[in-house]
Amino acid sequence: MKSISSLFEELDYRIVQGSLDGDITELVYDSRKACEGCLFVCVKGASFDGHSFASAVADQGARVIVVEDIVDIRSDVTVIQVSDTREALANLSAAYFDHPSRQIRCIGITGTKGKTTTTYMIRSILENAGYSVGLIGTIETIIGDKHTPALNTTPESYQIQKDLRQMLDNGQDICVMEVSSQGLMMHRVGGMIFEIGIFTNIEPDHIGPNEHKDFDEYLHCKSLLFRQCRLGIFNSDDPHYEEIKKGHTCDVATYGMSDKADYRAVNSKLIMDGGSLGVSYDITGKINTHVNLPLPGAFSVYNSLAAVVVCCHFDIKPDDMNAALAGVHVKGRIEPVNISNKFTLLIDYAHNAMSLKSLLVTLREYKPGRLVCLFGCGGNRSRQRRFEMGEVSGNLADLTIITSDNPRFEKPLDIIEDIKSGIIKTDGEFVAIEDRKEAIRYAITNAREGDVIVLAGKGHEDYQEICGKKHHMDERELISDIVSEGTPFIGRV
Repeated sequence: MKSISSLFEELDYRIVQGSLDGDITELVYDSRKACEGCLFVCVKGASFDGHSFASAVADQGARVIVVEDIVDIRSDVTVIQVSDTREALANLSAAYFDHPSRQIRCIGITGTKGKTTTTYMIRSILENAGYSVGLIGTIETIIGDKHTPALNTTPESYQIQKDLRQMLDNGQDICVMEVSSQGLMMHRVGGMIFEIGIFTNIEPDHIGPNEHKDFDEYLHCKSLLFRQCRLGIFNSDDPHYEEIKKGHTCDVATYGMSDKADYRAVNSKLIMDGGSLGVSYDITGKINTHVNLPLPGAFSVYNSLAAVVVCCHFDIKPDDMNAALAGVHVKGRIEPVNISNKFTLLIDYAHNAMSLKSLLVTLREYKPGRLVCLFGCGGNRSRQRRFEMGEVSGNLADLTIITSDNPRFEKPLDIIEDIKSGIIKTDGEFVAIEDRKEAIRYAITNAREGDVIVLAGKGHEDYQEICGKKHHMDERELISDIVSEGTPFIGRV
């Protein structure tokens, strides 16, 4: 039970009918979960509008209904009008769970790329230093020993507040979370106070129907995080750094490779050893230390720098940071799968042209014998993505292996033909193998010494979506099966 009046203490509202006296049993925004004595928030979604269920919810026994638009509801139900029900849901959820972000130290990461990896790096260092850290992100939510697969990068506000409360009840000190532009635009992190907000980078992405109308809106939404955090940590090398910082209300710390950064990476060196890729560098500025990472490329340097700045805020010693970073791996993010010391095999989530190009350019820097890229594209999504990804891989990879991803309601061979349309614009060599396991087998069987092979697009996903159903498919398991079946390849370990 929760006092109605206590939930509205920090909200602007108008009482249409009824009063704020008494208690509610539950806070609900899904009409299917309405129950006797609940408070129901009429949220407007892309394909539904909670206002259309208001009368039915009242008949199910709701005590309070929160609306943007006036609706005709029976007179014994309290109706509260607000300017934005999504924003109201965030604040009501925070109050319903007793404002957990005011009690747990929250770290939010926003940016186009690097959010997931940076999140896990921060968690790894903090846990290594003795903190108990929860996580909310693209891959999963972690509360204690419980790992729950994610549905959205940033969950709905009610779920976030519920997770934060469970983290506190579980004795966790810190929550590190990815904060998407959609999450900021739709007030999913409304009602929260972040101790730290982090900006990784920004490039045009998530622009189109049901996302952002243009890049300016996308950038503005990212910048909102720095109006609800105490310390903002910014990648000052990003061309849009000043725009992202505009309107901030937080203290500022910066990281990067240029002289203007507070924490600066210098003397970067690529490491390629027995099929493993990594990078080392020195940090100068507000601290001086050396870092070794088992992850490749400049973007790994940036991600780890952001993590280092966070951990300096928590007064963690450089030796402890380095010990944690030396062993960090993130599922599906340039994740190594060690089956041979003669070639490198990686799994990555790159699933659009921008992320695939960034990945392949990074791997090219290691001067592999060949760069082999295996990928497919999702069905019932923009065909343009297929052409673009095909062209990127054709230009940057020595061999492209086109296969199936999540065909959904399309025929995999039709998607493959679209990808081919992009590749044939280039001089890149390619083969097409519809079955993803057989495509992976082909890549492994035909590997040459010094090759770098990347399986792109699935990353952390452990399923394949076909005709509306998700079928279990984990690339790590496929690789293990291929090896156990005695498939020949060079340098078996």
